[in-house]
Amino acid sequence: MIPQKPTQQDYNNWHNDPNNWHLGMFYYNKEDKRMFVPKKLKWAGFTINFGNSKAILITIAFLFFMYTLTQLK
Repeated sequence: MIPQKPTQQDYNNWHNDPNNWHLGMFYYNKEDKRMFVPKKLKWAGFTINFGNSKAILITIAFLFFMYTLTQLK
């Protein structure tokens, strides 16, 4: 059985569920496969879905890259 793609209503429900937001700004939802999701304040851009392992790997790689750049001085 092929899993169905989430509907816009699913995305809206996940986004509005306070259990998916930690400290009001960290989004964590393993059901939501998106790497980046809109922030609670729509005008504020996007945030990382910490429930997505690819998003966490990209974030760690980015932080490591930034750390390496600061050490090159």
